[in-house]
Amino acid sequence: MTTVKSDDRTIFARRESEARSYCRSFPSVFTSARGATLVDSDGREHIDFLAGCSSLNYGHNDPDMKQALVDYMMSDGVTHGLDMHTAAKAEFLSTFERLILAPRGMDHKVMFTGPTGANAVEAALKLARKVTGRTNVVTFTNGFHGVTLGALAATGNSYHRGGANLPLANTTRMPFDGYVASGADAAELLDKMLSDPSGGIDAPAAILLETVQGEGGLNAASAEWVRRVEEIARAHGALLIIDDIQAGCGRTGTFFSFEDMGVSPDLVPMAKSLSGFGLPFAALLVKPEHDVFGPAEHNGTFRGNNHAFVTARVALEKFWADDSFQKGIAERAALLEERLTRIAAMLPDARLKGRGMMRGVDVGTGELASEICKRCFEDGLIIETSGAHDEVVKVLAPLNIDMALFAKGLDILEAAVAERVETTKIAAE
Repeated sequence: MTTVKSDDRTIFARRESEARSYCRSFPSVFTSARGATLVDSDGREHIDFLAGCSSLNYGHNDPDMKQALVDYMMSDGVTHGLDMHTAAKAEFLSTFERLILAPRGMDHKVMFTGPTGANAVEAALKLARKVTGRTNVVTFTNGFHGVTLGALAATGNSYHRGGANLPLANTTRMPFDGYVASGADAAELLDKMLSDPSGGIDAPAAILLETVQGEGGLNAASAEWVRRVEEIARAHGALLIIDDIQAGCGRTGTFFSFEDMGVSPDLVPMAKSLSGFGLPFAALLVKPEHDVFGPAEHNGTFRGNNHAFVTARVALEKFWADDSFQKGIAERAALLEERLTRIAAMLPDARLKGRGMMRGVDVGTGELASEICKRCFEDGLIIETSGAHDEVVKVLAPLNIDMALFAKGLDILEAAVAERVETTKIAAE
């Protein structure tokens, strides 16, 4: 039998699809991971400021989640059960109700969808259309909701939209908060157009937004704007959908990115860090009055992952039973803001973006951001870009990253920017 070595990179170019993405920026073969550190086949350690694109908010291989999962597997716990009742599901739901929903005054039902965030968005769009009998959905500039066709129709990015090769219909794109350079109120524009019989917007089934646009460039909506959008949704008979797939599970400082904004979304798609361990797991939170799908009307063979139920329960119990974890997020967010503000000041016209531990620096161009990230990787830091032109250097470190390691990663980022500044200065002389 022929054995392929783990460091044999030729297999990827020879056999893996050209659709592969992140590996092009980080061309190493990774063999192990713990906390905020990835180790490659050469034994080199990399600080992880990508964290599975916010799928690993609690870091890699949390020991308590790992032990619970191993114990569950060794006891022959149910691996696959469609959407049948299982002990693992009951324990997750009870914990989620007790630690997350009840303290926040939320009575939402939990609908387990296929295991991706895009599928949770698809379920939300379908459900909103069924509830209202309407087809149109209002979405926003720079929004990103997935690349399956319904979610892609709600996504603004032209590169991803181009992959569909067919019309993406039944959505109306409006300016996000702060999108209009003149400072015009985007929410009031939306309300005026919906209120005007000649405004040209079909009555929407839903208004769909992210409070922080992760892939769109870390554009952070104000609480006032989100509240106004909710008022507009209510006034015009539309459901409010807040996509918390990337911004949720503590990334902005609270479990839900919207919970301090004074809003009550009808539907909340969740995924990424919901499992706590990086396992595929997605769900749609649904206000009870909108829970109108018939049995299996939106289904999927892998709706509800029992292994993820186990790790998600442990994550909730370990990190959300009191406010100590949230205080730790605030401490790290303060350091991140301080350091990124300093880094932004090194570059002309650069600016800080985002909120909480979902932050980055808009450096002006995708070329510069890519060069900075490439240099960081050479120095042992994994960090990526976002934005319409990939112009934002984006930090998505684990929320519980060791403070010294966090500072070391930020040192690498600052050094990469300083090197670029010095190179530009020399070239200009």
